[in-house]
Amino acid sequence: MRTSGGQDGVPPEAPGAPRTPRGLPARREPPRPDGAGVLPDDLPDGLVVADARGRVVCFNAAAARITALPREEALGRPVEQVLPLEDLRGRRWWKVTDPYGGLVIRTGQPERNLLLPGGREVLVSARYVRARPAGPVQRLVVTLRGTEARRRTERSNAELIATVAHELRSPLTSVKGFTATLLAKWERFTDDQKRLMLETVDADADRVTRLITELLDISRIDSGRLEIHRQPVDMAAAVERHVRAHIAAGRPEERFARRIVTPLPPLWADPDKIDQVLGNLLENAVRHGEGTVTIEVAPARTKTGDEGTAVTVSDEGPGIPEESMSRVFTRFWRGSKRGGTGLGLYIVKGIVEAHGGVITVGRSSAGGAEFRFTLPAGVPAFMA
Repeated sequence: MRTSGGQDGVPPEAPGAPRTPRGLPARREPPRPDGAGVLPDDLPDGLVVADARGRVVCFNAAAARITALPREEALGRPVEQVLPLEDLRGRRWWKVTDPYGGLVIRTGQPERNLLLPGGREVLVSARYVRARPAGPVQRLVVTLRGTEARRRTERSNAELIATVAHELRSPLTSVKGFTATLLAKWERFTDDQKRLMLETVDADADRVTRLITELLDISRIDSGRLEIHRQPVDMAAAVERHVRAHIAAGRPEERFARRIVTPLPPLWADPDKIDQVLGNLLENAVRHGEGTVTIEVAPARTKTGDEGTAVTVSDEGPGIPEESMSRVFTRFWRGSKRGGTGLGLYIVKGIVEAHGGVITVGRSSAGGAEFRFTLPAGVPAFMA
């Protein structure tokens, strides 16, 4: 009696399937582009499609890269041979899932970590295409993704947690120590001693608040939910206000040079976010740079050729090493060992880009670091 299955667990060939002169099944070419002109090789993820017989009819460039198997060697072969996948417990994935002979109500497999030969991890998901509900599988569509991006994200999140724990521990320990001491021995301290301890507690509470604000900003930037509330902004006045704040904090006035090129185009931006950008760039220049800190505000063209405002903050310090410039706006980058979470410039870049602007880093004419950001001018679309 003839069974319905083919050899090696492969479903039987469909009647009239094309064959080569030697009688072997012909290898099929990848599907043609759809109406939008999308080719399988255009996809960023690996795509493997098997027909009703379980033989590979599509194997795109990303799949070839991920599996290190040439397309020519994959097309026409049984999918379980092309992708000899195992789960993390060493079980053969195709034997466990059995897409062609398993339950007919299944529609696919959710994404999971599987292993290719050699122990390489890959993220795999599958879709079972049936002509009718509970009918036989007509096509098996498998997507493959490398795990490098996920690993980088996991490492980044682990670093973020470690940084937060470290940055929170110090101020919270201080707050707990001073408050416990004051509560236990209040009468033993003079008013000046009490004031000093309370001022320290207040400063540490501000430090914790700033860290929490940074974490919220990172979350919104990463998820694309950073809200921008646009209002008219006087960039020259904002720069002057930040410089005056540094001078009031005890820094010499001759440390700062302002260059304002007028007239400036009208600028609509989020005042609080712009203050955050200016505050971070000025603080970095003062803390990590040397000599005169120069702030220049001038009209400029954006990347699209429209009117904009450019702000340049530069110093006369040692500058940023050439090999580090590509990492300046990443998480946890620190220009020196003089404190900081390494999150500030990452947030600055996110804020500038949320405004539709661009920020760059380079070396100033005096040899120090130079940060320059450009924001588009004009009024919001709803007021145009």
